[in-house]
Amino acid sequence: MGTRFLVGYPREGRWHHPPFEVVSAYVDQQPENDLSKSRAKEFGFKIYPSIPEALRCGGDQLAVDAVLVIGEHGKYPRNEFQQTLYPRFEFFKEVVKVYREDGKTAPMFNDKHLSWKWAWAKEMVDTSHELKFGYSAGSSLPVTWRMPAIDMPYDANVEEVMCVAMGGIDSYDFHALEVIQCMAERRAGGETGVKWVEALRGDAVWRAMKSGSWQAGGWSTELFESCLSR
Repeated sequence: MGTRFLVGYPREGRWHHPPFEVVSAYVDQQPENDLSKSRAKEFGFKIYPSIPEALRCGGDQLAVDAVLVIGEHGKYPRNEFQQTLYPRFEFFKEVVKVYREDGKTAPMFNDKHLSWKWAWAKEMVDTSHELKFGYSAGSSLPVTWRMPAIDMPYDANVEEVMCVAMGGIDSYDFHALEVIQCMAERRAGGETGVKWVEALRGDAVWRAMKSGSWQAGGWSTELFESCLSR
């Protein structure tokens, strides 16, 4: 995501460069294959040893117009649910501390979901409301290109939506859910109607697939095969 701000990305048949200037960064971990130092040298921004210093660009007051928090990748522990304990909440707290100390704020975007812990995620949202700064989160999947390039028509009558994806729990599961959500929210009824969320693992997945329909506790084999054909 950081590179997209630096070099841009293709959009609607053209190369799009976001109208932003990256002026500073904080990098929590820098393994051998880390690109942050070479990117900083190439594009002229500075890497600071702490989040407050990055936000103030080495000065004594908030010196940026917006903040991008990417709590992703790196080596972090996992809990019993195999969630990677990315320090998004901790990074958020560091940013907010600067907001409070300096008496001003800037819009903030959080890559992926807010936190692996619900109470912390709620606190992040509540704090943004308290301090009245723009705060949003998500992944790049809802706005990336599609092959074929289609959108669900607004107010469409939709019975079933399916996405087949690969990757780790917590990270790529989130990508798959966002792919479904950005399409399903255009249906008749919009952002309403979720009754429950159910997760299956191991043999339960294959038993559900054999059932052949949602009504039988699985999913449509026709939809599944259509997903795999893309």
